[in-house]
Amino acid sequence: MTDELAGAFLRQHRRYTSHQVAAMAGVPMYRARRFWRAFGFANVPDDAVEFTDSDVEALRTLVGLVRDGTYDEEHALLVTRSLGRATARLAESQAVLGAEVLDQAGVPLGERASAWRTRADRVVPDLEQLLVYAWRRQLAAAAGRVVDQETSTVRLAVGFADLVGFTRLSRQITETELARLVERFESRSADVVTSSEGRVVKTLGDSVLFVADTSAAAAEIALRLVEVHARTRGMPALRVGLAVGQVIGRMGDVFGTTVNLASRLTALAPADAVLAGPAVAEELEGDASFELRPVNPLTVRGMGELVPYVIARGRPASTPAG
Repeated sequence: MTDELAGAFLRQHRRYTSHQVAAMAGVPMYRARRFWRAFGFANVPDDAVEFTDSDVEALRTLVGLVRDGTYDEEHALLVTRSLGRATARLAESQAVLGAEVLDQAGVPLGERASAWRTRADRVVPDLEQLLVYAWRRQLAAAAGRVVDQETSTVRLAVGFADLVGFTRLSRQITETELARLVERFESRSADVVTSSEGRVVKTLGDSVLFVADTSAAAAEIALRLVEVHARTRGMPALRVGLAVGQVIGRMGDVFGTTVNLASRLTALAPADAVLAGPAVAEELEGDASFELRPVNPLTVRGMGELVPYVIARGRPASTPAG
């Protein structure tokens, strides 16, 4: 990337070395580098002029949050890492989309740098505004969920949805076809989860981890995921594992025995089916929306023997004769 292209995205000129940034922020060099690495940026040579006024302001802001007691050093680094991870993925996806637009427009390779600068001038201000908007809305929703929690654990239904045979398929199709398949899977999965009162925790290309407040909501999500992807041409079969119980929430991710059980059940589930733990089945018992079929006892690694249930759509009640 040329200096002109970097400037188009950074919106500022690079004029400082790392030592100058640390001095201007009033922190030792080792501490400045800890925050820099937490953002996901590699160290640069001491004499490299790589930094802008925004880098100075960002470091001052982080240090200020620690100095005024808003965060201790460890939590400030956790916040920085979460920002770095989230924005790195966001930036990578936007860069790929930008490249696709230039490809479709037939821009020659020799003209790409100039085209990128023009595109940056057009989209960066708007995307920056949308990023802040989306973050505020997401933060408001997340704060609303955790404000009344006394501990970091909460009872949730957890689901893993996994494409069957994805690794084998990925060797049989082109990179472009693979990218499109993953994009369809992730986008349609996210639509299903969010429209059914669930939350996507993360996607991993061929799988999605989601949570819901109730077993009924999670079961509805799981069945809809199987149904939606079964109608998608070229999409591998889907299997889903469900569990419910106490979950530890940390930095946007979830952990604990309940999550592990959902993952284990996914690996044991038949193709195009939903396999749930006993606690989920117990909560769904009597709900006519779902049909529960126990399977043979299974030994789940690390959890012993249990009897899981295949969940299917409930049969509509018959209409009484008139």
